[in-house]
Amino acid sequence: MKPINMEFIPISQPSITDLEVANISSAASSGWISSLGNYLEKFEEDFARYCDVKHAISTSNGTVAIHLSLVALGIGKSDEVIIPDMTFVATANAVSYTGAKVVTVDIDPVTWCISVDSIEKAITEKTKAIIPVHIYGHPANMFEINKIAKKYNLFVIEDCAEAHGAEFQGSKVGGLGDMGTFSFYGNKMITTGEGGMITTNNSELNSKLRYLRDHAMSKTKRYWHTEIGFNYRMTNLQAALGCAQLSRIEEFIIKRKDIFNRYYKNLVSVENISVNKTESWAKNIFWLICVQFENFNNDDRDKFIDYLKNKGIDSRPFFYPISDMPMYRKSETPTAHIISSRGVCLPSFHDITDRKIDYICETIKGFPSL
Repeated sequence: MKPINMEFIPISQPSITDLEVANISSAASSGWISSLGNYLEKFEEDFARYCDVKHAISTSNGTVAIHLSLVALGIGKSDEVIIPDMTFVATANAVSYTGAKVVTVDIDPVTWCISVDSIEKAITEKTKAIIPVHIYGHPANMFEINKIAKKYNLFVIEDCAEAHGAEFQGSKVGGLGDMGTFSFYGNKMITTGEGGMITTNNSELNSKLRYLRDHAMSKTKRYWHTEIGFNYRMTNLQAALGCAQLSRIEEFIIKRKDIFNRYYKNLVSVENISVNKTESWAKNIFWLICVQFENFNNDDRDKFIDYLKNKGIDSRPFFYPISDMPMYRKSETPTAHIISSRGVCLPSFHDITDRKIDYICETIKGFPSL
């Protein structure tokens, strides 16, 4: 296939229609552009309903959603929190903000989510919580994770930043642990530009989260504070965008599946390449279409990314293991290291055309090292 005469193909870009523009214009015209307004209440209510949970608490981004969740649970110095070794660094950083220790464990070779077998081996008397990450759109095995958490009396905070609408055994992520946290960054399944959400079925946690999010201001005595809180609020403008995006989420999920199927059809017969796999108990929303190269290492992967860039195609490597980063403790996670070194994420945005996907796949097939 000849190169397409087109602009650079990005890995991600938001889908913004007249609906989103109208909502933002409405919020701006109302004068309620900061952390109060009708769209905030509507977005929280709609998102809670979508996730089939009692409460949804909007935040300024996904990272602070995790931090706020940990603080609300009383996690701090001398505590330990278990996370998968292959995740975006925000998962680890949010734990560190509390003073607790990050404990990284290995991942599952099929789902790329946290390895259930690795969790129990890492539990100590200091362990207080597990943060399973539903990575690249595939949910973690929440049944087994919750069983371990119950056995050791641990909290479970789902990191759903990449998995809006994903399901475990027919139930949406976000309501499968004590809390779920979401990101609405510009490359996520739905976006508010920046922004996040915490979901929970626990009414006491709902009250605590809202209190801490709003500077821990007294509900009865305005501008009176009895503990240190945070300004982690979303704006009404962001929520207006979020309401429009949420109304289109099933459209986005269906299109992502179509995009995955197109990539799969093109690449399934190519030796040494595999794409996202899905367990029978999972609904994968394919936030990013990912390829694994069986014969690659870090150098091969980086050369491949440069090769795609020179052909006008954006891509990105899988997340590096958290335990390799200088601020975190080394750990033995062989699967995470292998998967990380072999993985590349491809353009997966809503408005990508079949022609562009076909071009990307033909370009992949032409890489000399395959």
